[in-house]
Amino acid sequence: MRIWFNKTFSSISSVFRNLKAAQGVDPVTVIASHTNPSAPSFLAADECYVEPSGLMGAKYLVWCLAFCREHRIDLFWVAKEARFLGGYQDDFAQIGTKLMLVTDSATLQHIAHKGEFYRELPPEVALAMESISVKSLDEFKQALTILKPKYKMLCVKPAISVFGLGFRILDTERDSITHLLHGVEYQIPLHELMAGMGNTPKFAELLVMECLPGYEWSVDCAGHNGQLLCGIQRRKLPDNAGQLIDNNPEIQAMAERLAAHFNLTGIFNIQFKLGVNGPRLLEINTRPSGGFGMACLAGVNLAELVLKSLQNKPITVPPIQYGLRIMEVNTPVILSTIST
Repeated sequence: MRIWFNKTFSSISSVFRNLKAAQGVDPVTVIASHTNPSAPSFLAADECYVEPSGLMGAKYLVWCLAFCREHRIDLFWVAKEARFLGGYQDDFAQIGTKLMLVTDSATLQHIAHKGEFYRELPPEVALAMESISVKSLDEFKQALTILKPKYKMLCVKPAISVFGLGFRILDTERDSITHLLHGVEYQIPLHELMAGMGNTPKFAELLVMECLPGYEWSVDCAGHNGQLLCGIQRRKLPDNAGQLIDNNPEIQAMAERLAAHFNLTGIFNIQFKLGVNGPRLLEINTRPSGGFGMACLAGVNLAELVLKSLQNKPITVPPIQYGLRIMEVNTPVILSTIST
């Protein structure tokens, strides 16, 4: 099976290694492309190709179809432009290529917009933190009036964001110079934020939320047509002490229901955090996480499970080795030698 991964994050290398280590499946050739000719993922791929820069939408579709024909791609594991390309599965099927998408295009769009995602999430599927969407200073003030009496700390983040970009805890005591001098991260002075809002009559949707003070879990998942084949919980330990392979039954149950509700397939990641009322859903990442390789140290090759589901092979999930304390260590490598 020839599997192509288009432009994506460097952490995909862990998926490549696990695909090539899979047992009991048809042989796999991993093909990677990226606009960066020195993309780290090239080091773990069998074949590497440089994508043209700047292609989006219909132009990127044309290029992808041509790439699949030329390189005889059996499975296109889509990252860049997944929501757009997902609408053209029949076009790829006509040339013998199946698309690997975590879910359909509309659901990908829905999951990516945290405001819609939280508002429409059925509580019987999973519980998220309480949040209010705002687009103006007046709406922000109203949200504070509702949430401040309920929670000791509040936080904000953009409704559309990745990697936690824009997430800030509201600091009601210190100003930004104190943050700067003392290295305070991921916090923002409340009065300075409100001053900025006052200078911006309307801004992109911002979520005002209860701040969850407890443990955070990152659950790396393998699924097939809404069935959670396996979910490995990594609980993040304080003081940079690594992560723990955990077994929280509430989180396991929510992960199973979320996979079924959104009909998730392939490799994806679900994040939770502990609040005053128990674990709460943070987000679903419709891609492999940066810690995917650490999760597989627990004794289950998640990529192998996905391959077996695609190839209609018998699936037996090995027991997860709970209680392992794990960490990822960077390894220096030589890319090439350049004459000077």
